[in-house]
Amino acid sequence: MADHLIRIMCPNLACRRVLAVPITARGKIVKCSGCGKNVRVPQTTVPPAEPKKSEDAAAG
Repeated sequence: MADHLIRIMCPNLACRRVLAVPITARGKIVKCSGCGKNVRVPQTTVPPAEPKKSEDAAAG
C-alpha cells in the first residue's frame, strides 16, 4: 500500500507535518490533519537536481 502514497509537507511554518496522501490526490487540494490548512498536492514528482559541472572543469 505504501507504493500508492506520496508524502508532502504542510507549508504552514508552524506545522510542517508530513502528510501521506494517495497518488490519486495529485493536482488536488487536501486539508492538513495537523493545522487544517489547505495544501495543493503536486501534479508530478520533481526529480532531484543534478549538480552542474562547469565547462572549465570539463576542459581542463
